[in-house]
Amino acid sequence: MSEAQGTQTIPTLTKEDGMEHIFKDESAIHFSCNINLQKLALVLLSSLCPTQGTIFPAPNFNPIMDAQLLGGALQGISCEKDVLIDILTQRCNSQRLMIAEAYRDMYGRDLITDLKENLSHHFKEVMVGLMYPPASYDAHELWHALKGVDTEEKCLIDILASRSNMEIFQMKEAYLMQYNNDLQQDIDAETSGHFRDMLMNLAQGTRMEGYADPSTAAQDAMILWEACQQKTGEHKNMLQMILCNKSYQQLWMVFQEFQNISGQDIVDAINECYDGYFQELLVAIVLCVRDKPSYFAYRLYNAIHDFGFHNKTIIRILIARSEIDLLNIRQRYKERYGKSLFHDIKVSLYTLLHIFSSDTTQTVPSPTRKIQRVNLHSIIWFKKKKKGNI
Repeated sequence: MSEAQGTQTIPTLTKEDGMEHIFKDESAIHFSCNINLQKLALVLLSSLCPTQGTIFPAPNFNPIMDAQLLGGALQGISCEKDVLIDILTQRCNSQRLMIAEAYRDMYGRDLITDLKENLSHHFKEVMVGLMYPPASYDAHELWHALKGVDTEEKCLIDILASRSNMEIFQMKEAYLMQYNNDLQQDIDAETSGHFRDMLMNLAQGTRMEGYADPSTAAQDAMILWEACQQKTGEHKNMLQMILCNKSYQQLWMVFQEFQNISGQDIVDAINECYDGYFQELLVAIVLCVRDKPSYFAYRLYNAIHDFGFHNKTIIRILIARSEIDLLNIRQRYKERYGKSLFHDIKVSLYTLLHIFSSDTTQTVPSPTRKIQRVNLHSIIWFKKKKKGNI
């Protein structure tokens, strides 16, 4: 697809401390696809432990018992979604893989296949996504971003701009094993221009790691400044070589030297000089160098507040970062936007209930009415007024 798209100005986010309770509304109407996403998102966000992630190994873990419970939930007359959520969102990835093995031994079937056959919509996407190892999940997302009806450039940016060399290597291996395709060849075929060239460079996974040379920082900064001023193909290639191959430690110094030389932050300079997906990729790299949680907080904010509520982006980030830095992402989100990630997910889905409810005479309860404060392991779940749980 063309890389010429509307330019977005991406802010630099800051740090924040603190945890917040979530609220549970006592009544609301059924809106299955988005309600499932809301419940799952808020479970993934919940943590009482001072770790960077929000999902960690469950104590007293018993994969055989979990497999048995999942089998019962999936084989019943109606799928017991609460059981799936309570187990799969409260076990770390390595424990889920052990559950899948126990499930196969117990029932002679593949757990992922059974989840796909018994679930639907975004609920299925989350449950199945949780069952992939991290590299396989990245490969899965990249495959669908490249081979779908339309190329999903923002997904390519989110993944390739933020992963380490080792993560990229493992991702490419998983991509080849799962789809019998070479990731770089698919990127070459499905994207174009300097955006494609930069993605190809990132997909090589050859960034220097842990090395910095202060004596060359000013020279690199001058090259970046000239690339922002002249914007020739040669300068874009030089820009690409620095941002895709220098270590994070080196780039920190380069960005400071850029500020000294130009009197301008490099993000502002990129936003002024470039546009389209190439500009978005450049800025994503800069923000990930500075602070990955801040970048993902920004991406979540846009996904939540853009019209249409970008479910796939939210799902991808919450799953991929749940054991890495999702707690930090929540903190940055609160500091930058003034409201918790919990709050914005709940309110946005409540708004969708108003917009898309088929019963225009049904009164949708306010999310602030009859609220009850609960601990962080609680989840927001809507109930019908007449007949029990949804």
